[in-house]
Amino acid sequence: MTGFSGSPRVLKGALVAYAFPDLVPSLVVFQYNPETLTRSLQPRTAEGGREAQRTDGPPQETISLTMEIDAADQLETGAGLAVGVGLHPTLAALEGLLYPPMPLVIANQALALAGGAFIAGEPVPIALLVWGPARVLPVRVESISITEQAFDVNLNPILAKAEVALKVLTYRELEPGSPAYWMYMASFAQKEVMGALNLATGTGLLGLRLPI
Repeated sequence: MTGFSGSPRVLKGALVAYAFPDLVPSLVVFQYNPETLTRSLQPRTAEGGREAQRTDGPPQETISLTMEIDAADQLETGAGLAVGVGLHPTLAALEGLLYPPMPLVIANQALALAGGAFIAGEPVPIALLVWGPARVLPVRVESISITEQAFDVNLNPILAKAEVALKVLTYRELEPGSPAYWMYMASFAQKEVMGALNLATGTGLLGLRLPI
């Protein structure tokens, strides 16, 4: 918060997870937006010959970021869950992106004990990385590394850093009936539009007409 009334309102990044058929999402809103977000794209190309300029779908994209989580403000005002349990709720929501839904786990355990022949797979929630209006991507959490840096008198963590690695899920990995599929396709279309805008700007800066 600054004294300048015209200061822009900064949007918060977040990870939003859905465990269907439950439509209530699990939210991990970034308390402080990460200072950097690293993206790596690897093409799915064929080797040599006539296939050299062909691709087997969109590039494989990975994203890594570091979250800073601090309970200091809540502890100072005496408000919120942090007073009783520290950062456990936030960390549990973050770690939950790697876990299958507990009801399904219990159901599978019951079937196994009863000698059931069919045990359902245990999918993890569908996660979306929300990083502003221009970037909403379905992702799979590849890894989470949490460093708990400070604790209260009950050893609840009150300061932590989480390094998160994500893999963007594309139309190659998603079923067309999945909402995440259409999230990716919308992002794909938006990238095409942004690329076209850059072409118009870049041609003007080049100062000449392209030969093709």
